[in-house]
Amino acid sequence: MSRLVIISNRVAVAKARGAAGAQGGLAGALNSALKKYGGIWFGWSGEEAEETTGHLQLNTNDGVTTATIDLSTNDVEEYYNGYANSTLWPLFHYRIDLTEYENETGRGYERVNETFAKSVSLLTEPDDLIWVHDYHLLPLGERLRARGHKNRIGFFLHTPWPPARLFVSLPYHERLVRTMLEYDVIGFQTEEWLGSFQHYCAKELGAEVDEVTGKITFEGRVTHARAYPIGVDWDHIQAQGETPEARQAAQRMLSSTRHRTAMIGVDRLDYSKGLPERIDGISRFFDQNPDRARDLVFVQIAPPSREDVDSYQKIRAELEQKTGQINGAWSEVDIVPIRYVNKGHSLAELCGFYRASKIGLVTPLRDGMNLVAKEYIAAQDPDDPGVLILSQFAGAAHQLTEALLVNPHSPDNLARAIAEALDMPLSERKRRYDILVKTVRDDDIHGWTQNFVSDLKHIP
Repeated sequence: MSRLVIISNRVAVAKARGAAGAQGGLAGALNSALKKYGGIWFGWSGEEAEETTGHLQLNTNDGVTTATIDLSTNDVEEYYNGYANSTLWPLFHYRIDLTEYENETGRGYERVNETFAKSVSLLTEPDDLIWVHDYHLLPLGERLRARGHKNRIGFFLHTPWPPARLFVSLPYHERLVRTMLEYDVIGFQTEEWLGSFQHYCAKELGAEVDEVTGKITFEGRVTHARAYPIGVDWDHIQAQGETPEARQAAQRMLSSTRHRTAMIGVDRLDYSKGLPERIDGISRFFDQNPDRARDLVFVQIAPPSREDVDSYQKIRAELEQKTGQINGAWSEVDIVPIRYVNKGHSLAELCGFYRASKIGLVTPLRDGMNLVAKEYIAAQDPDDPGVLILSQFAGAAHQLTEALLVNPHSPDNLARAIAEALDMPLSERKRRYDILVKTVRDDDIHGWTQNFVSDLKHIP
């Protein structure tokens, strides 16, 4: 049986930045796949060095082998903070106004992808299945092909893919997509993002695209592009929700809100998540329903991310300002309507918070999928479920159609949805939940992993 080699920007080991508590979602599923197939997970260690040497650090834990390399401070600045997160990330989330185009960071991005290819080539065998993840490593497949790899190589994009009219604003956009067509299978979160990619390939490259099979033929090479909506680890969330840590977190939420209705948002501190717009919608709700200011407590958990990037510093300052203004206007001696928590929590704690919150507010301006929406549903009490308010621009909206779908740019739309959620009778909440939970439970992360790997192995 072929081994599986997974390549991502970072690896879910303890010393990698941002990896704490990662074993329940994508990291847990990929670890399970590696245990099943054997193989290696390769990526950046999260550590910085004076220079990038490509020296491999190998570690085996619980049957899974990881291989990491350190990157130089200059490579981190150009590849990670620069091209990946200041160019591709905003562009892929339709924020062309925030997209920075710098040749130097582009060269750093290509240089690190070449370093990845050189280092991982020392670890691979001819019949390995290679699975590359996310926007940091778009050209890696082509770099591996240039080194003679004839393996099955697949790629999955966890973010949206922008419409062609936006994507062509990227210098050397054609060259970047040409490198992607060296993969055998390319996966997207939704049919919408898949369609945008297919449209670009047909319109800008003149490729032959079969939208039914996903087959893309370009300059004699065949690639298959398909949608694989990612899910959550249902069993893991259920187990975490039954822990003492989760029950204690739920009790903390209930007692601290004095049994008023709790509404929760959990997001990385990122402009794509629509946090200032969300606060504007809550403010509009209070303006339109001043008598209900004592009924609702909104808890926003927003751990910081990419703090070295200027746009993230600005979003934090804006969010703190807007939150302070609302609390100044609507607080009483015993009431603070918005609680802004700028730190992360374990999955067990989040499960408890979700269960104790009768409204889940997930309103990104654009998102590849958004697993918080699915986690919120998975954590609910079937006998007294909460209501999910979900942005129509999240990938999850294509599946979770029984949520209250909103336009996150409209404060009035969001205010109406909050009022509807507060007043929704139990029978309607249960009806919606029964439909939502079936999707979340049946289309889980393990099925997603199995579907992609199976296609990578068997597509002709």
